Amino acid sequence: MAESLVNLTPQEAVIYLMVLTSASDGTMNERELRTIGRVVRSFPLFTANDEDNLVATSEKAGSIMSADGGLHRVIDSAAAALPAHLNETAYAAVVDVVTADETIDMAEIRVLELIRNALKVSDEGAAAIEHAARARHMTLEETE
Repeated sequence: MAESLVNLTPQEAVIYLMVLTSASDGTMNERELRTIGRVVRSFPLFTANDEDNLVATSEKAGSIMSADGGLHRVIDSAAAALPAHLNETAYAAVVDVVTADETIDMAEIRVLELIRNALKVSDEGAAAIEHAARARHMTLEETE
């Protein structure tokens, strides 16, 4: 690893991963941004302070991501910051973000794989989380 890990709280780690996932396809769309806000407001892991600092935390994540090796630095730093019992929670948050716009491209799939591996989320756990996220984002219109 070219650069040292960033010292993050578990809450910052999840936010960094959500921002990374949202940006992985080259754009952060409105649905993904709203989902990040919803996750921070609704997951018991977060506090009102995390919501108040969401923009600043997201900007710090973006700054690290834009540097050489930033993707791996964010993932490795987040994995180091998270206690094992929060790994599936973090993965659920990033899957919510990536499924928010109802399209997943290859870059997003690759980032999900990197995060899942770094967090050591089992195949079974990942499949259950991904299935639940798809169910949460269903609309009245039938999709193929």
